[in-house]
Amino acid sequence: QEQVVESGGGLVQSGGSLKLTCVGSGFVLSVEIMTWHRQTPGKAREWVATLAPGGATFYTDSVKGRFTASRDEDKNTLYLEMSNLKPEDTAVYYCQKFGSATWGQGTQVTVSS
Repeated sequence: QEQVVESGGGLVQSGGSLKLTCVGSGFVLSVEIMTWHRQTPGKAREWVATLAPGGATFYTDSVKGRFTASRDEDKNTLYLEMSNLKPEDTAVYYCQKFGSATWGQGTQVTVSS
């Protein structure tokens, strides 16, 4: 059974940094297109970043230059390094294998001004 588990969220001041972790099980993360998304109450889930199997990365405009997606193949783990965080980055962050219907529980990121 495929599963992802996110962690690493927390409360940080504006301008701070966090590194989110997504551990995959039941599939090999490195051969899949992996994505990060975020959601705030009352709003639709928003795509944030994509990491392709070959290493190419893509980001939504609002996080370009501040967020970096990467992976550790040995640990079957996806990361999202976030720097220069802003209050508008506050959300629950999710990772997903592209095309999968499975979502994790997400991890809460709160950025105070």
